[in-house]
Amino acid sequence: MANARTNTGKNRKSRTKTKPEIPKRQVFISYHDCDADRGYKERFTELLKGSIIDKSVHDDDIDDDPFKTETVRQRIRDEFVRGATVTVVLIGNCTWQRKHVDWEIGSSLRHTKKNTRTGLVGILLPSNSKHGRKTINPRLLPPKLAINLVGDDPYAKLYNWPKRDVTRRFRRWIEEAFERRSGENPNIGNDQFKKNRTTQCSQGWKSGPKVPKSVNVS
Repeated sequence: MANARTNTGKNRKSRTKTKPEIPKRQVFISYHDCDADRGYKERFTELLKGSIIDKSVHDDDIDDDPFKTETVRQRIRDEFVRGATVTVVLIGNCTWQRKHVDWEIGSSLRHTKKNTRTGLVGILLPSNSKHGRKTINPRLLPPKLAINLVGDDPYAKLYNWPKRDVTRRFRRWIEEAFERRSGENPNIGNDQFKKNRTTQCSQGWKSGPKVPKSVNVS
């Protein structure tokens, strides 16, 4: 009987399946480098330390004064986004106003000889006045992200910064974005941040692509 119980225990152990480990992904983090949002970017990378390869840049890493707009966008693609497989956009109140954020998103969605397109995830930060809502006016988001949140099966997903199971959720969102790359093509759009600024962050962008009145926050 003792041998029977021992064998049964061994069989139970052999039938126990371990969850597959989520692979490490190269993640480009696009964000507004301001006091209200910077801490969340640092928190994001700290929580995912060892799980992702951080490819984010700071505002002063991209000096666009001597260059034409297209040259700057090419530099973003070839020097900063290169090698990334997922782009995560951390969204504060004024992130939509940052032209480099919109250019970074657009550049990451292009399939070129040097780079494949990346998956795309947006995360509303607790510093954002709309954090916690289930829908949001897409004009309060970077345009290139907003147009990829439209439709029944959008290329991108938008989430609220979670209150619990934070690291696990971040890793799952990144992996799901990576997998969505093989589905529908992203919407790159035509406008590249033309007259996309207003005096107040709460007003949202005026000139840009057509979008619905609201998009879902998953």
